[in-house]
Amino acid sequence: MDVSSFPDGIYLVDFEFHPAHGREGNPPKPVCMVVREWPSGATMRHWQGDLECMDTPPFPTGSSALFVAYYASAELDCFHVLGWVPPVNVLDLFAEFRCLTNGKRLSHGSGLLGALLYFSLPSISGEEKDSMRDLVLTGGPWIEAEQTAILDYCATDVVAL
Repeated sequence: MDVSSFPDGIYLVDFEFHPAHGREGNPPKPVCMVVREWPSGATMRHWQGDLECMDTPPFPTGSSALFVAYYASAELDCFHVLGWVPPVNVLDLFAEFRCLTNGKRLSHGSGLLGALLYFSLPSISGEEKDSMRDLVLTGGPWIEAEQTAILDYCATDVVAL
């Protein structure tokens, strides 16, 4: 991939969310979003109140930008709920990982943590990931320390991308 074809940037994106009204199958309720511009590493962290006030994403999503996520359909669901136009160019690292490993027995699964372990890349522990996911799924409200922890957790996924 010729990265110079994306002069508006490459954006690594992750949302944390829970099902609206606490019911599985409902649309996602975005809790936070972390965006990291590559290769500069400039990072933006947004909490749910900020997201709900934005008419558009806080980064370019047109034909000169690349949106990178792991299991991008979940992030794009958040775009939909927020009323944002989806990015033109999407690189879903989950799809790429599945193409690479399809038919193989994956001892750690095909999620982001499994992909990181497959490539022997650094990651948070499965226990920490489960704990933070459980905190997000409570639906809040969250105290300031919990908000910071959730944003930090979301940022670990973005750095992993």
